[in-house]
Amino acid sequence: METIIVIPARYGSSRYPGKPLASIAGRSLLERVWRIGSAIPGVSQVVVATDDERIATHVKSFGGVSVMTSDTCRNGSERVFEALSVLKKEPRVVVNLQGDAVLMPPWIIGSLVEEMQRDPSVQIATPAVRLSKAQLEKMQATKGAGIVSGTTVTFTRNRDALYFSKGIIPFIRTLSQGEMSPVYQHIGVYAYTTQALKKYIELPMGHFEEIEQLEQLRALENGLPIRVVEVSFKGRTMWSVDNPEDVARVEEIIRAEGELV
Repeated sequence: METIIVIPARYGSSRYPGKPLASIAGRSLLERVWRIGSAIPGVSQVVVATDDERIATHVKSFGGVSVMTSDTCRNGSERVFEALSVLKKEPRVVVNLQGDAVLMPPWIIGSLVEEMQRDPSVQIATPAVRLSKAQLEKMQATKGAGIVSGTTVTFTRNRDALYFSKGIIPFIRTLSQGEMSPVYQHIGVYAYTTQALKKYIELPMGHFEEIEQLEQLRALENGLPIRVVEVSFKGRTMWSVDNPEDVARVEEIIRAEGELV
């Protein structure tokens, strides 16, 4: 069962131009993400998909493989699919690993690969972590302050997603005893079958996708199931690089918790 990880990497980010080449504790952001992908068992190949020769040259400098994709790709999913076309490959599983996921634990991505291998009926898989009551309270305070970051998800008994939201779902009337809440926070990384990815990028934008600005809702609105895999950060801190100020925070986390790989 061939599994390929594709890392979409654009140079021209509006918030942080050249972000993939930014240095974080002695290594570029992109090399760090590539190393995370390369540490996952059962993965046949890790490829960077880019539209910029500067990124392609940098990938070659640390021994990675890149493919050139067009500058008309509207999102990472389209760039991942185009990369497969350039490679002339149709793997059983392809993972879209975001190029700024510099602190993504490799075992979380590995859990998606394992789920796709365990259950051949799964077309798309994505992880979620159950929030403790303290974490839920922090999210409630953040959203109460008008900050929209953080997506939650609900799912069926067999863990197929029911809905993703920037709001906190489910609505909680009363909390049960214990330390854990009933809320699951979604983590934005996806594994697809090649066929499901092709179908997904051909779908029109959905009504709820447009309202919530969450691309994964397009799949649900069109009857394409998404399997939610419960994972644990095992004490690690998750943080992405969205702007230059995030670099110092990520370096602080690496100093405190050590390297992931």
